[in-house]
Amino acid sequence: MADAARQDASRRIVESLVGATGHPDHVVAAARACALRALEAVADSLNDKLAFPVALEVETVEVRRLAEAKPADATGAAMMVAGAANAKDALILVLDGATLSLLVNAFFGGDADQAAQPIAREPSPIEADVAALAFDSLARVINGEGPRAFGLRFPLPAPLTGKALDKQVLRDGPGVRVVFSLATPGARGQLEMWMPQRVLLESRGDNAQPAPGDEKAGRRWRERFNEEVMRSKVGLEARVPLDTMTLGQVAELAVGQVIPLPEGAQGETRLVARGNTVFVCEFGKLGQNYTVRIRHPFDAGKEFIEGLMSA
Repeated sequence: MADAARQDASRRIVESLVGATGHPDHVVAAARACALRALEAVADSLNDKLAFPVALEVETVEVRRLAEAKPADATGAAMMVAGAANAKDALILVLDGATLSLLVNAFFGGDADQAAQPIAREPSPIEADVAALAFDSLARVINGEGPRAFGLRFPLPAPLTGKALDKQVLRDGPGVRVVFSLATPGARGQLEMWMPQRVLLESRGDNAQPAPGDEKAGRRWRERFNEEVMRSKVGLEARVPLDTMTLGQVAELAVGQVIPLPEGAQGETRLVARGNTVFVCEFGKLGQNYTVRIRHPFDAGKEFIEGLMSA
């Protein structure tokens, strides 16, 4: 019993000092493999949202303490902490002011050959929204699917900036840091990804590899499950957009009051399923029944840009 207790204490000390295992090379290899597998998909997802492409590469992978993830200088920076079932800080993403400026420039179609001026103040709400888009692109690909998924909770929390970032406290513990380099013809930046070593190794360590038989069984189960899902029924709603009102005007609405539809509203009817907009439709009538004609799939990115422009 004494030997077992000493071994258990030794393991806890090793985890506290150098990581979940006594082999940092194993941790780095697992993190690098995870980042490289996700690289192309992350680049595609991110560039779909930008006006001009940004090159993405894995620059650095190293063992670090999680408490070091918080930027020493939070001016202009943005950080997101995502939780999972096995950890409240399963994924930490960080952008500095220079990289956030690069992404804002690419998002709004600035000059790709011109160096973006680093943000040296608290990011604006629009800049924080751009950071959130970049974080979401990386997190969804890194999360993965199936038995090896990290199980991150979506939607992700809003990025922390300014005073909120200053007040954020990160627990200390063994972690791994992956730095993705972002580059345009005129600027370079870094997007940092931090994970607890335990979270990484539980899903992407060698012991997470499924046996060949298990993989085939899992594929058959997913195919059967997908068939059942496709047979399930969902409710559809057609929503016709109204004009905007102040809270005071809404409070004064009364029974029987007529609210006119804005011009073009019939052509901007939204088809919604389980709270998610799936198509933009045209409202109409066929005989005695009201109808909607599908015009095109709903583009959330385009909607976001148009909302920013109108604001």
